Amino acid sequence: MTGLFPMTSLELHPVRHVIPAGTELWRVHNVRYAPHLFNPKLADPFEFKDGNRFDGTRLDPYHCLYLGDTPTTALAESVLRSRPFELPAGKRRIPYATVAGRCLSVLRTRCDLVLVSLIEAKDLAAVCQESTLLEDERNYVSARRWASEIRAQAPDVAGLIWQSRHNRPQRALVLFHDRFDGCGGEPLEVVAGAGIARLDSDAGIDLANRYLEPLRAEISRPRRDAGDRI
Repeated sequence: MTGLFPMTSLELHPVRHVIPAGTELWRVHNVRYAPHLFNPKLADPFEFKDGNRFDGTRLDPYHCLYLGDTPTTALAESVLRSRPFELPAGKRRIPYATVAGRCLSVLRTRCDLVLVSLIEAKDLAAVCQESTLLEDERNYVSARRWASEIRAQAPDVAGLIWQSRHNRPQRALVLFHDRFDGCGGEPLEVVAGAGIARLDSDAGIDLANRYLEPLRAEISRPRRDAGDRI
């Protein structure tokens, strides 16, 4: 912490949620990066379009790792943001570019993860918040600042967990890199051979679309010229 937090005189009473060691979780990420490594990029503390909802900033420079509790949740949280249902079929079309160079990995927890629950209304109220913390796309600056407030008042917790906006009632979560001394700094291990090695391959698109089908969503195939070899 930088000493700039806490920022409020409100007393928070965060509700803890424990994910047991040995739990499998799912992550969509760039193929260039190892599945279990935290993203070191910090968001701009004053620009809502920069970064993700609960990213660290230079005011509170923690690294993040976002996960889903199922493959569908991880995919939905990654590719369904602001995707409308299109006429006439009522499906959501996901551009191929959205998954190019990305994969879906499976990770297993190496220790118990103690998280702050934002799942129920009472959990949000416990940290003096409402659903706008999770719902408002223009609220990222405030959401990041409030994540830092929660971190300041709950120094034992390793992240946050909430109901996925795109795959209710399943869960999405974010982990903070600086809260894992008890795990030797590495709370997750890669489950080899699981997941989708390339979301931009034909086989990867097939499997991902099976996961997304109940949500009426589909990843588009890359466009090929007539002379291209298949």
